[in-house]
Amino acid sequence: MNGLDASACYRAMQTRDARFDGRFFTAVRTTRIYCRPICPARTPRFENCTFYPSAAGAQEAGYRPCLRCRPETSPDLAFWRGTSNTVSRALALIAEGGLDDDGAGVESLAGRLGVGDRQLRRLFQQHLGASPVAVAQTRRVLFARQLLHETTLPMAEVALASGFRSVRRFNDVFRALYGRPPSALRRSRAPAGDAAAGVTLFIPYQPPYDWEAMLAHLEARALPGLEHIEAGRYRRTVVTAGGPGAVEVFRVPGRDGLLATLRLPQVQALPTVVGQVRRVFDVGADMDVIREHLSRDPHLAPLVSLRPGLRAPGGWDGFELAVRAVLGQQVTVAAARGLGARLVAAYGEPARVESTGDARLMRTFPLPERLAQEDMSSLGMPAARARTLSSLAAAAAADPRLFQPRATLEETVERFKRIPGIGDWTAQYIALRAVRETDAFPSADVALLRALTGEDGVRPSPDEALRRSAAWSPWRAYAAQHLWAADSARPGPTRSRSPSRQRDDDAPAAAFAHGPRPHAHRLDAGRL
Repeated sequence: MNGLDASACYRAMQTRDARFDGRFFTAVRTTRIYCRPICPARTPRFENCTFYPSAAGAQEAGYRPCLRCRPETSPDLAFWRGTSNTVSRALALIAEGGLDDDGAGVESLAGRLGVGDRQLRRLFQQHLGASPVAVAQTRRVLFARQLLHETTLPMAEVALASGFRSVRRFNDVFRALYGRPPSALRRSRAPAGDAAAGVTLFIPYQPPYDWEAMLAHLEARALPGLEHIEAGRYRRTVVTAGGPGAVEVFRVPGRDGLLATLRLPQVQALPTVVGQVRRVFDVGADMDVIREHLSRDPHLAPLVSLRPGLRAPGGWDGFELAVRAVLGQQVTVAAARGLGARLVAAYGEPARVESTGDARLMRTFPLPERLAQEDMSSLGMPAARARTLSSLAAAAAADPRLFQPRATLEETVERFKRIPGIGDWTAQYIALRAVRETDAFPSADVALLRALTGEDGVRPSPDEALRRSAAWSPWRAYAAQHLWAADSARPGPTRSRSPSRQRDDDAPAAAFAHGPRPHAHRLDAGRL
């Protein structure tokens, strides 16, 4: 029913094969516990095992999480991703609280995705073995379990941070699931901590992970006052409902994961900010599946082999990413970065060092409500681009869900293209970076076309590139990332702007490339 091969799952569990971690969970009928494939406990008998594609499926079937292998720290993967875009988009909305708001339900969630609620429930059962409500509940429980294990937050704050509406409900769920109160699962007996002082959480990923490329991408785009990168650590300010805060992210040596330290004024913001970290650093990518699919193309195969852990970086915030994309139209990355720095300095809200913990982080990114009221032509950009920013800000202020996924990629792109000044390239780029559409592909990008130039020296047209990319679906965003990286790594002088694109405000400058440079002095020249 769920598409899993029980014999193959059992063999992976017997060998504790880390490649399958996050792709399925083993539920043991005799113990009523579900585990990750890498669980160090004694391997149960095959006839006592049932395999589920998600923790929610096992939990909804009446099994409780293992305390040894901790399913809450499993990579957030699934073997079906790329085959059910509706479920992927629904999970993204659930992660953003799509079933947590008052009045929100499966019917409302299905409506936003353009399907009926019965169809959405059927898809969830087919791919996850659980209902949408069970998935949301499991996310809350596992996040609470992680907070109990990795932090010293008070019980009441753990309950609030993980989405429980009351401490009583929090206690009841844990007693029913674990057979003990939440306090019995606490690892540390240190004095209670505080979210404003910093909460550090482990965020796992499936290896390989090209951390150097990710850091180079972020460093090339870092806006002074908003972001800072030093000694392999990425820091930035964040905006929450309770005020400004900050986050620091770095790779954990010897472990397949990142550590994120979050300083937030309210614990309720923790799930949202953790979700933003996951989106920016693309920790949920199933690199084995993506690599196998893209390697079927003779042109992409050597690129993928060269950078097997290359991720598709996301945007911290949909509006921020869209503004950066507009600022970068038809200018070099250095010029776009300068525009972004001036915009943050002029319109970003101040952030105190007490909130960020770093005197270099002193501004937050401007909110759409603020930019919608400002005349940004004084920043040194063409008047048409300033009007585009104003239109974008007004649209984002009017629709808080503007950058959330819709039923299809085409619908998402068309929604952005209705904003004056945003054409197909920018819309595809926003869909790729901010909405996390894995099949987005800005086919008019000059660097992509240059990277696709054949041995005969003939560069394809955007339409030809789009037709060729059909074979890479549903992972065209990752194909684009590899092509950008390949173009950026090619030796040669800085390329000039393409004359054929000079008058198109939506197109990137020809000097743009989007992958990491091999040397620090040749910065990644790409779209902000």
